[in-house]
Amino acid sequence: MTLFHISHTDLDGYGCHLITKEYFKEGFFFNANYGLEVKLSIKKVLEKIEEFKDEEILFLISDLNLTFQESKDLDKSINDLIENGFNIKLQVLDHHVSGQKSADKFHWYYLDTTRCATKIVYDYMFEEYNGFELETDQWLNPLVNAINAIDIWLDNEVKNFEFGKVLLMMVSKAREINNSLFPNLNRDYRIYLLKQSIMYINEKDGNIKLDNNLHFLKKEFLRLDDKDDTLDNLSAKYLVKTLDDVKDDLTVTYKGHKGLLTYTLGSISIPANAFLKANPDYDFFIDVGRKGNASFRADGKVDVSVMAAKLAKGGGHVNASGAKFDDFKETIHYEEIKNYVQRKLDKI
Repeated sequence: MTLFHISHTDLDGYGCHLITKEYFKEGFFFNANYGLEVKLSIKKVLEKIEEFKDEEILFLISDLNLTFQESKDLDKSINDLIENGFNIKLQVLDHHVSGQKSADKFHWYYLDTTRCATKIVYDYMFEEYNGFELETDQWLNPLVNAINAIDIWLDNEVKNFEFGKVLLMMVSKAREINNSLFPNLNRDYRIYLLKQSIMYINEKDGNIKLDNNLHFLKKEFLRLDDKDDTLDNLSAKYLVKTLDDVKDDLTVTYKGHKGLLTYTLGSISIPANAFLKANPDYDFFIDVGRKGNASFRADGKVDVSVMAAKLAKGGGHVNASGAKFDDFKETIHYEEIKNYVQRKLDKI
């Protein structure tokens, strides 16, 4: 069976992914927030599914309530695929009351407002797939209960609730790895932290101990060798290594100069400088935000103030400038941004 799983971008959403990754081990995983991201993620999954016509497919959506129109569109798309010979099981596991209309209409839309999505997915794995081995369940079950306590606000379950508060903060602030450029690695990072939290969950004052040690857990994941450093420096080194691994896919050109283009990286001064020093064949670095704001960095080989001015009436310094693309359209697909920026660079 091939799994396609879309889940939300918060603790509960990543908790759902932790469970399915633990059971299926492999699959295609996506995270989406509400609105445009949900529609684009569903579209991306449906396109990917077409490559697996001869396989049994589970298409799971968790911790996201679809609008009624989104549900209608998805139902039609799945039925069309099934009529064309695909073997697909569609399942939405939701706990948001706003999904009630869809749940009333479609058999594949399961809604239960009394449990968080992580717990619904956890129970679903037992109901449909015989669940987990005892050794796995001994650490997974307490974690599910803590996520459930904070997500549906069971403050009477004091221990789980307080531990869940730390988990909530931990996942929301795990921003060291960009989730737009490196969604799989970002997800792995958050799931790593969730798994590491298990060592504290049954201890006295476990929530406090996890809170105290979270800094070190992050450093342990980000450290590339035995040398310790500040979290910021480790993050920058990790980012440069990660960017270096995929730099060919992120490369744009400008008048014979090579540059690296990122999306929603933010605060690029340190990583851009580190990348350009580590890759002398690259002359500039551009980061574009979700609303079209762009930051430009260079290392003396290209005047990015001129580039910013010509691209989008921006400006600044020779090696550090900014601009805003007024005609930019938000997307979750990096290739669309790359094509958009490269077309503009080619016109200068």
